[in-house]
Amino acid sequence: MWYKRRQIAKNIAWKYLGSWYKWGGDDPSGFDCSGLVIEILKSVGILPRRYDARAEQLSYKFKRVNRPYLGCLVFYGSPITHVEFCLDKKLSIGASGGGRKTLEIKDAIRDNAFIKIRPIIRDASTLKYVDPFLE
Repeated sequence: MWYKRRQIAKNIAWKYLGSWYKWGGDDPSGFDCSGLVIEILKSVGILPRRYDARAEQLSYKFKRVNRPYLGCLVFYGSPITHVEFCLDKKLSIGASGGGRKTLEIKDAIRDNAFIKIRPIIRDASTLKYVDPFLE
């Protein structure tokens, strides 16, 4: 059962690939990094429907793990400024490229701010992994 929920979450994340980044966005009309991750976790019942948080707050909510794998969250920065959903041990999907001025699709195009798949950058000094599927 635990693996099935991770796969469902991965499939949900894939559905948003290419969607535009929107600062403060938390629904399919535009996501920021934490908005996307929260939407994925709400969709598989890990977070309640009305839950909202920033990346840093999410980093303390779940059990920390030492390495990335399917379903983990990877956090970047110190202090934490970005979160993505791990597709496997090497790749993550996240809403990136934007910032406070990315509020409309024309801004996302200008900033190349979309939901993208990227390699997980392994810099132990600034990365943190948590597993929201562990109870």
